Order: sequence, then structure tokens, then C-alpha cells
Amino acid sequence: MRIAAVSDIHGNLPALEAVLADIARSGADRTVNLGDIVSGPLWPAATARRLMALGLPTIRGNHERQLLTQAAEVMSATDAHAARELEPAQRDWLRSLPATLPLDAQVFCCHGTPHSDLQYFLHTVTPGYDPRGDRGVRPATPAEATQRAGDTQRGVAGALLLCGHTHLPAVLRLADGRLVVNPGSVGLPAYDDVHPHPHVVENGSPHARYALLWPTAAGWQVEQRCVPYDHEAAARQAEANGRPDWADALRTGLVGRWEADAGA
Repeated sequence: MRIAAVSDIHGNLPALEAVLADIARSGADRTVNLGDIVSGPLWPAATARRLMALGLPTIRGNHERQLLTQAAEVMSATDAHAARELEPAQRDWLRSLPATLPLDAQVFCCHGTPHSDLQYFLHTVTPGYDPRGDRGVRPATPAEATQRAGDTQRGVAGALLLCGHTHLPAVLRLADGRLVVNPGSVGLPAYDDVHPHPHVVENGSPHARYALLWPTAAGWQVEQRCVPYDHEAAARQAEANGRPDWADALRTGLVGRWEADAGA
């Protein structure tokens, strides 16, 4: 079975359409969506409408939880834009999504880690951010990732844990044989954050990202895919909705203006 794993679409409909077309050409048997689906200053309602029609196995991310549960006065601008645009049926669909999902006996899907939609699985935030070099985030050690995995899929032959949240494609095989894969982000190739310390996540190009995976006799084969799309249209949409920081990230895959600097 060939699995296509997508994550962190963030309402970027052109990026999603490009990825879906690439998946169709790839011959994938199943596509799974790992959350953070609509939040952002792009096309949240249209993205939800497209995905609802597809009926993919889908979990919610931290942004789905936040826009459905937080009061408007404490909601981030990123979530608030989607919250204003979503239709009642789309909210009901998001509310119905599980936090985690066993895709089959081997494959387990989560957004952050199996136990948290906010924790990074394969990366670790550090307090050393320096705009001249240190991005404030590094790859997780095997010990850190193993602790975050907990007992999920422990002892399962060919266990595969799929996660998202960081927007960074990554693969790590734990000492006990479990494979953890992050497909990267379909819709947002760079962002800044201040929790728990200031840091930036950057992929270095505007491509939409996802992963193809299939079992072989030697284990799971993983192909990280970078798909070009009309990122300029997405950047203009972000600007039209008052988010020049998103426009910078969408155009370059790098953080230009931070969210706070952009007045968001």
C-alpha cells in the first residue's frame, strides 16, 4: 500500500490542488491528512469544502482545536481569519475530527506527538535564537523522540508514526525500530514562533511538501516530495488579508517579517 501523507495545509488551496494532482500521478492508494487544515489568511472555507468532498482520513491539529474553542478576544489573527470565514457545516466537520488516528495496525497518525498537538516530535526548540545564525530549533535526539513517542506502536513490527506540526520534513528511526516521519507542510514553508522560546522554521523554498511511503521487505521507503505551485497567488492573498509576514514566507520559504513585526 502506497500512502501519501499531507499536513499543515493552512488554507492554501492552490498548494493543496498541486499536491493532490501530484499524488494522483504517484499512484498512492491512500492519502491521510495530519491536521492544521484551514487556519491562516488564505482560503479557509474553500479548503475545507474541497477536503470535505474528498473524505480523506483526517485528524485535527492544534489550530482546529484553537479556532473551535478559544474566545475571539484571545484568538490569534491566524485562527481568527479562518473562524470568521468558516461555514457551520465546516465547523461541524472540524469538530468531528479525532486528535489521533490508527490508520491500520502499523500506521499511527498524530499532529504533534501521540500525546500533544502542540509539542514538536522530531525537532526541539532551544533558547539560543540569534537572527545572525541560530534559528532556535534543532533536530530532536533519538532519546527525545523516543520519550515523546511513549508506548505508541511500541513492539509493533513495521511501526510507522506520522506527524506534522513543525512544517519541516524529517525522518527518524527509533532504537526499537519504530519509524517517525513528518511530511512537512503543504501550505506554509516558513513561520516564526515564540513558544517556548523565539525560533523560526524555514524550508528555504516556496514548494508545497508532502511524503509518499510504502512498505518494502527491508522496511518503509519514504519519499519526501516538493511540489511547485502558484505561490505568488497565495502571497498576494495573504497581503490582501493583512498578513505580509505570511506573504514573505510563501514567496521565499524563509521568515522575512515576523508576525509581531507585521502587526498581525
